[in-house]
Amino acid sequence: MANAEARPTLSDVAARAGVSKSLVSLVMRGEPGAGAETRRRVLDAAGELGYHPDSRARLLRSGRSRLLGVVFGIQHAFHVDLVTGLYTAARAAGYELALSAVTPERDEAEATASLLQDRCEALIMCGPQTSAARLTRLATRLPVVVLARDARNADVVRTADAEGLRQAVEHLAGLGHRRIAHIDGGRAPGSADRRRGYRAAMEAHGLAAHIRIVPGGLTEEEGATAARRLLTEKSDATPGRPLGEKSDATPGRPLGEKSDATPGRPLGEKSDAGEGVAEGRSGGGREDHDGGAPTAITVFNDRCATGVLDVLLRAGVRVPEEISVVGFDDSHLARLAHVNLTTIAQDVPAMTRLAVARAVERIDGAEVSHRGIVVPPHLVVRGTTGPART
Repeated sequence: MANAEARPTLSDVAARAGVSKSLVSLVMRGEPGAGAETRRRVLDAAGELGYHPDSRARLLRSGRSRLLGVVFGIQHAFHVDLVTGLYTAARAAGYELALSAVTPERDEAEATASLLQDRCEALIMCGPQTSAARLTRLATRLPVVVLARDARNADVVRTADAEGLRQAVEHLAGLGHRRIAHIDGGRAPGSADRRRGYRAAMEAHGLAAHIRIVPGGLTEEEGATAARRLLTEKSDATPGRPLGEKSDATPGRPLGEKSDATPGRPLGEKSDAGEGVAEGRSGGGREDHDGGAPTAITVFNDRCATGVLDVLLRAGVRVPEEISVVGFDDSHLARLAHVNLTTIAQDVPAMTRLAVARAVERIDGAEVSHRGIVVPPHLVVRGTTGPART
């Protein structure tokens, strides 16, 4: 007796329709040779049985899988947006995606290895931490496209990160802000370019004395830690009142400042911090910021910015009345009504379309004139930026 739970086969459809197995195969492939009535009977039988052609198996028999492997970080909100865009772009190109996530318990090497076992024809890696040397070795096995990160000797599709920070500073300076701080992303992809863009924009607006880089990161927790650090500084914008201090706070003492803090120096700052990531340094080893609390903050990404906003809310600091905040990515987090974050948008549809197109070009053996594609970002103004307080 047939197993009722067994997957229906081509032979089952042939028996139900009263035709040969080869004729059913011809109909399912959409090829000519069957009459209209025969084609209708075969398709009706397939529908009644719940039969679906195994296109993957047919492709594998031909030596093709039409699978694009995607490595992404499950903890990154922006990567979720990238994956959504990749599905759309892959479908338009006639490909499917195989996803492999990086998690706290599963590193990038393991995520990549699983896709190699799936016989993917190319890999698209979202903001990978993998070294350039390993990416080069990987590309000898199959085409590899790096998305949202720059990498030497690799096919890259990325945002103009420095330009994004220039737009953020331009927007804030246009609102009258001078003390504009930047919470950076540490060693995350794009962080160095965003730091450079921030510094260059501040200098271009004559604000070099106010350059202020605070160690941050990718997560809400890292954004919250950076925001608490900034809240320890006295503001010279409102004499005698630190940023966020409530009316019953101790006069002359910033919110959260410890009694042993060194005057004129942010709590916890280390004197031997490295260039670029060091707080308040511009690469020349000198303090650039003027000691006043910022009236605006640019943040490495939207996720980190939500941690900043949470700390400001809990401290009673009004956004944007007392301080403005700009994120980066325009991830789905930024668009939530209760976040409503002004941010620098990465063009996800363009980036993902270009990444899939480059992967397909490599699969097809097409000539590639340039390996790096840089996509311009754009400012999206929402509710977390406003005029500088006077």
